Amino acid sequence: MSQQQSEEFAAGHYLHPRYWPMWLTIGLLRLISFLPYKIQLGLGRHLGSLIQLVSGPRQRIVDTNLENCLPDLPAKQRQQIKNRCYKNIGVSLLEMSMCWWWSEQRLRPLAEIRGKEHIDEALASGRGVILLTGHFTSLEIGARLLALFMPIQVMYRTQKNRLFDSYLYSKRNRYFVNTISRKNTRQLIKGIKNQIPTWYAPDQNFRKERNVFAPFMGVQTATITASSRLAQSSGAVMLPFYPERKRDGSGYILWIDPPIDNFPSGDDVIDASAINNSIENFVRQHPDHYMWIHQRFKTRPHGEPGFY
Repeated sequence: MSQQQSEEFAAGHYLHPRYWPMWLTIGLLRLISFLPYKIQLGLGRHLGSLIQLVSGPRQRIVDTNLENCLPDLPAKQRQQIKNRCYKNIGVSLLEMSMCWWWSEQRLRPLAEIRGKEHIDEALASGRGVILLTGHFTSLEIGARLLALFMPIQVMYRTQKNRLFDSYLYSKRNRYFVNTISRKNTRQLIKGIKNQIPTWYAPDQNFRKERNVFAPFMGVQTATITASSRLAQSSGAVMLPFYPERKRDGSGYILWIDPPIDNFPSGDDVIDASAINNSIENFVRQHPDHYMWIHQRFKTRPHGEPGFY
């Protein structure tokens, strides 16, 4: 926890009534953490269906994303993907209770890692590792489970609710080597050079950063160029990392693929295309795992009408 966040907790800053709903949510998550895994999965799916019922405008964003990314699928099939996506969102919220309060002994039986040799080989060669991932519903639990196998640092984006942001930051720092603001590039690179595998998800619409347009799911998509600069500055390899939530409810597979070839290439568009292609490959295999609720295509090429 940062010094400012520690001081705010010490001063009772988060006792104000406006934070009481979040405290109630945290308390409920704590109670849920005592339940068996499969019961949590069931509750999460019901929670996701409830969220879908009350998220009218957000559902239109999901529909727009799916129509543009999966235009060849029948409308009925896209609706099924949307329904499962919301259920997975509900599951992901309850998985936070597992991340925050479950012991290593309770978590480890759920985790199966495939491709760890790619990390081992990169580190043995003296290079750092950037674990390229995307905003999937399994991202939080995936990073937590990966930390059972190796020390990792993660990049984060500040949350709007200050209590949730502080609580999430403090919990993450208990099982990650470091939790670094995505704006603190210098600290991120330092950790990579110290050979701490680094979780990195660049697939959001960052309008205030340098972007190029590159294809993602058949759509020209604003993609940050920071990925190339991060790899160039740190000398790290870029390894795709994608956590899969098993459909039979038995746990998770942590997929680590071989390094992206010729990255960085020196061409921002080629690099952005490689990043997007890697994420797209997993989305197409598991479309209901992706966070379709994000306005991923908000920034459009000059002269092109908006999506949303």
